[in-house]
Amino acid sequence: MAHRIWLAAGVIVAAIVAVGLYFFLQTSTIADSRAMRLPVDPAPLVAETDSGERSFTIEIADDSSERSRGLMFREDMDDDRGMLFVFEQTQQVGFWMENTPMPLDLIFIGEDGRVRGILPGEPFSRASISPGEPVRFVLEVKAGIAAEAGIDNGDLMRHPVIGAVSNP
Repeated sequence: MAHRIWLAAGVIVAAIVAVGLYFFLQTSTIADSRAMRLPVDPAPLVAETDSGERSFTIEIADDSSERSRGLMFREDMDDDRGMLFVFEQTQQVGFWMENTPMPLDLIFIGEDGRVRGILPGEPFSRASISPGEPVRFVLEVKAGIAAEAGIDNGDLMRHPVIGAVSNP
């Protein structure tokens, strides 16, 4: 009888471990399914740099709900992709990356379309990321892409949404 109790307990423990392992291995799938996917904008965002132009295919986060979710839970993104955050007015902004597993470059853009700052986004960090001056837009791209593209402070970022503000 004691043998049967031990056997039943062993089966229960094995089942619990198997279920836990299953959910542990599914974490990336679950996280990816929680990621917000916005429609791809038909117009590319173009960065004018000293080394030429670089185009990005972007999603646009232009309301508070979309801006608050951003690239949370995204695990990867192509080098030519990004998300443009659009604010109703020029203001001080701060970003954090608590639920974002992917390292990012945050490119802060003034209402004139000029880059005001480029800062790194550290995965899962709650530290505030801010350029220290008011901006109207923020472009998030994969970490290292800003340097690879030659994007620097003062460079012009062109897109119809930016143009509507900078050239009303």
